[in-house]
Amino acid sequence: MSTTTNRRAWRGQAIALLGVVERNSYLVKRYGFWELAFFAWTVANTLTIVFIAKGVEATGGQLDVERQAASLLIGAVIWSYLGIIFEILTETVAWERWEGTIEYTFMAPLSRPIHLFGMGLFAIVYGIIRAILLFGVVALFFDIDVGGANFLAALVILLIASFPFIGIGMMTAVLPLISPEKGTQLGFIAQGILLVVSGVYYPVSVLPEWMQWLSTISPATYALDGMRDAILEGDGLAMMWDEIWPLIVIGFVSIPLGLEVFRRGERYAKQHGKLKRSG
Repeated sequence: MSTTTNRRAWRGQAIALLGVVERNSYLVKRYGFWELAFFAWTVANTLTIVFIAKGVEATGGQLDVERQAASLLIGAVIWSYLGIIFEILTETVAWERWEGTIEYTFMAPLSRPIHLFGMGLFAIVYGIIRAILLFGVVALFFDIDVGGANFLAALVILLIASFPFIGIGMMTAVLPLISPEKGTQLGFIAQGILLVVSGVYYPVSVLPEWMQWLSTISPATYALDGMRDAILEGDGLAMMWDEIWPLIVIGFVSIPLGLEVFRRGERYAKQHGKLKRSG
């Protein structure tokens, strides 16, 4: 093969290489708002790591290691439970698309609230079983003493918190409907934002004031406070009313709002032919 032919071949491959780069740059431009959302998710995760250090500083660096381990474990369990709720509800549409049953399901004689609550009920049962196993297994690794814990009160708090979690999950479930390409991932971004503002791994008091305000409307904040009071302090439900009533209020607001958001998203998807699209 002559030198000229080799150069032409390399030149063609170089042009193809630049073509791939250019194509992907157009995809980034096309989904620019989603890229901003993913960047926000990266910021949220990075902030979480930094705020853990701030949480240690807030205690003066003097930690009861066992108590801190138990507190972090509770945060991780709640985070895992919240993740299951979001994952199952957010992937309601994705599962139907994978199975090729989305049109049958959305046109079946089944009301949308029953459909979504059915998904939510499964998520609660599965999530609670998984959370109990997770707590038990990890507690064994660290030999955490929870002899004075009120597990019944903790379970009740988790059940009450499930309803506002489901309401928010219904809102994120609409994202794959209106954006088949990247909607599912955005649901996990919403979960990440809750992680930052809810004090999963550190006290809410270390957050900037505006983020502390956001924490007051996050159900995870009250679920975490209630779970920690029940497990670390042995408090009963009567002593945790300050955590219970905000969860009830948020649930009463988020569930009807979630149903309405999903209804509008479903109508939009049907009008624009996005119901069965995978991209």
